[in-house]
Amino acid sequence: MNDELPQCQGLYLQNNLPITSWSVSDRPREKYIANGPQNLGNAELLAILLRTGTAKESAVSLAQRLLKASGNSLNRLSEMSVEELTRINGIGHAKAVALHAAFELGRRRRAELVEDQKVIHSVCDVVEFMQCRLAEISHEEFWVIFINNASVILKSQRFSSGGLTSTTVDVRMIIKIAIELFATGLILCHNHPSGNLKPSHEDIALTQQIRKAAQFFNIDVRDHVILHGDNSFSFYEEGLL
Repeated sequence: MNDELPQCQGLYLQNNLPITSWSVSDRPREKYIANGPQNLGNAELLAILLRTGTAKESAVSLAQRLLKASGNSLNRLSEMSVEELTRINGIGHAKAVALHAAFELGRRRRAELVEDQKVIHSVCDVVEFMQCRLAEISHEEFWVIFINNASVILKSQRFSSGGLTSTTVDVRMIIKIAIELFATGLILCHNHPSGNLKPSHEDIALTQQIRKAAQFFNIDVRDHVILHGDNSFSFYEEGLL
């Protein structure tokens, strides 16, 4: 995949030269200011974040290698951890953190946009709401969506990161927050980075534990949705609730 646009004439011929030695019209930052981001290729935009290249290559050339290492996929690049990024020659911690922070801001922006959708009508709504929080992370996280009788979202909160057992998820805190919000329903959500959407014994046990605690306060666990990318598993749809 060629991520550069046709107007990048001469760009590849000077990739190994410092960007400061390029003609002003070819420098990514100057092009961004003069023509807008839509006229820059992915490597040029990444080069602006990287700021500098290495002793032997420009920031654009380094960005091209970075894209190649991620299969020319911005989605895959956004999923790479700081540690994974620093394994690429020329990417130190400063560059890795800058890239990671940029992608994180993008995720948070999408989360804010999705927050405008306040009502959960179906599993598809749950998936859409949670994707920007769970779809691109490489570790397991457990979230709870608190809703009222009209299925309006009152709050969503993460309760576990890195593992999912009754010892890592504070069930009492979930119930406490639900009571404070006057929530009448809970939707449990977590991701399976492995891609296997089948619930584990721990997933099922935790669901039942939360359900039992919630029922004591007349709070209903509406569903437990497991996500990976665009795919999902619904406890409700599969008859597990």
